[in-house]
Amino acid sequence: MKYRKLGNTDITVSAFCIGGMSFGERQPDSPQWTLNENDTQEIIAHAYDLGINFIDTANQYANGTSESFIGKSLKNLQIPRDRIVIASKVYFNEGHLSKEAIEREIDGSLERLQTDYLDLYQIHRFDYTTPIEETLETLDSLVKKGKVRALGASSMFGYQLHNMLIAMENHNWTPFSTMQNHYNLLYREDERELIPVCRQYGLSLIPYSPLAGGHLARKQWNTSSERSEKDAIVKRRYDASKEADLKVVEKVALTAEKYSVSMSAIALAWLFSKGVTAPLIGATKKSHFDAALDALEINLTKEDMECLESCYVPHMLKGPIPEPKPL
Repeated sequence: MKYRKLGNTDITVSAFCIGGMSFGERQPDSPQWTLNENDTQEIIAHAYDLGINFIDTANQYANGTSESFIGKSLKNLQIPRDRIVIASKVYFNEGHLSKEAIEREIDGSLERLQTDYLDLYQIHRFDYTTPIEETLETLDSLVKKGKVRALGASSMFGYQLHNMLIAMENHNWTPFSTMQNHYNLLYREDERELIPVCRQYGLSLIPYSPLAGGHLARKQWNTSSERSEKDAIVKRRYDASKEADLKVVEKVALTAEKYSVSMSAIALAWLFSKGVTAPLIGATKKSHFDAALDALEINLTKEDMECLESCYVPHMLKGPIPEPKPL
């Protein structure tokens, strides 16, 4: 396993992050492909044995049961707290990113995760209803109280991230160290503005959906797997551009044959070549992590990169929340 620093912090993380959206109780308003408590523990144990020390979740994943399953798993596995980097997120809750909401939600996350602090606390989206100063000052207070070690952000527009970083500088508040954005070979829109802002301020990229919901891991668009059939989020993100994206998938398959590795390894190796720190792996099988490890040994050539990127076409934005239309 390879390890990197998160942004300008002293937090060391593995090159892969366990994606907590795969865990939790199946409920009518949550994903219908998540793993139960026992399977969650097995996945975390296997990933940890491989050297993966970074795990990400959110307060609303499976209505909070993702955090609960992770907390119980870490306790049962007796993994020392200082050997695991735990990240969670806040936004999709009552009050979004208001002071009251953040202070309420951090305590709920800590309780469910059975820990006194989070290594990384991220705002899940940009909040149009709360002044950014209120949000950022509250986040800074969590760091000062010792409830959080570092701060991060997730999908938003480049100007929004830039405005928040400027406000953090002006008030001497704890800055963001990471950006968890939507980024893969089938979706590269953040290369236009958001990622350059991250580079300017030294934020580590820890993207979600690095395999485009599995589309970059196989030649065919869909499979009979439970997630392929039931993941409505993936369908909304990718089905509209299926015909164009299949050309990219074909390039991934050809490159995988060249290196005698899985397609997922090539898709992840491409992300590392683009400077990503730790992509989130939303694994539902142990083998998903085993296949990912090959990416660390692949050095894609300039010709490989040109091949993989040659068929990309612009996409509709998927991730940032659009600004509300004026009344």
